[in-house]
Amino acid sequence: MSSLQAIADAAVPAAIAPELAAAVAFAKAEKAPATRKAYGTDFRLFRAWCEEKRAEALPALPETVAAYLAHAAAKGTKASTLGRRLAAIRYAHKLANLPTPTDSEAVKATIRGIRRTIGSAKVRKAPAVVARLKAMVETCPDTLTGKRDRALLLLGFGGAFRRSELVALDVEHFEEVPEGLRAFIAKSKTDQEAQGATIAIARGSSMACPVAALLDWLDAAGITSGPVFRPINKAGTVGTVRLTDRSVANIVKAYASAAGLDEKQFSGHSLRRGFLTSAAAAGKSVFRMRDVSRHKSIETMSGYIQEAELFKDHAGAGLL
Repeated sequence: MSSLQAIADAAVPAAIAPELAAAVAFAKAEKAPATRKAYGTDFRLFRAWCEEKRAEALPALPETVAAYLAHAAAKGTKASTLGRRLAAIRYAHKLANLPTPTDSEAVKATIRGIRRTIGSAKVRKAPAVVARLKAMVETCPDTLTGKRDRALLLLGFGGAFRRSELVALDVEHFEEVPEGLRAFIAKSKTDQEAQGATIAIARGSSMACPVAALLDWLDAAGITSGPVFRPINKAGTVGTVRLTDRSVANIVKAYASAAGLDEKQFSGHSLRRGFLTSAAAAGKSVFRMRDVSRHKSIETMSGYIQEAELFKDHAGAGLL
């Protein structure tokens, strides 16, 4: 029994039942919905394998976890995915107030060996740098859907938004100012306690201005409040709900393909990567870049800068 279920099933005075239900809801909110969903999927895969092998999944022996890792690695599962599955197994045991088998040296040695054997480098998606972004935007049709997608692409780049942040935006989160837009981000991956942050989005050229594109979309769709980015049905009717973060990835891929790029190399994260890579290439201050991207660590941003400056003052330039 998980600790959450134990709380819910506890024999307590009826007077505190509503507060107890609220406590369970708060405990579930400890992890982001996407994380809970991923962990749930990962643990179900582990449980199914354990059932097939007639092994106990909860509590699991360290040897069982190590064997599962070896099995998954042999099937071609990436090291980064295995790391997340380990986290899911650990989290399930913690919720159930059970010893965590993932702390065993046998399990740690197994995952280290897997990373050394198959590599642990993450597959990075291509950044939608300025030239690519403009090429993508130029393919947006002059339709309601095209206006929405144009605004999504330019705003996603201009605010270095994560796709979950982009679809969570409401009209009320924006304030137009002479220099551009002030955008309030209510919650993000690095702000799970929802303290919120306000960023500035600069105006762009006439053909690639995130401010103009956003206002054009909102005016054409008749949206005055609530979610900014919404689905549009075949009849051209704008919905009332939000687009999903998966929709952002699909839109980016579709316009990358339309611009003659390999859509497999692009994802929803390409807009955020594109902003940071382009800003670094333009010599912008890393601190000003972080004002927009809201990275907690400068170290995390170093990869974008290194990529953008790979050939800058190269030691081999002019030698041959």
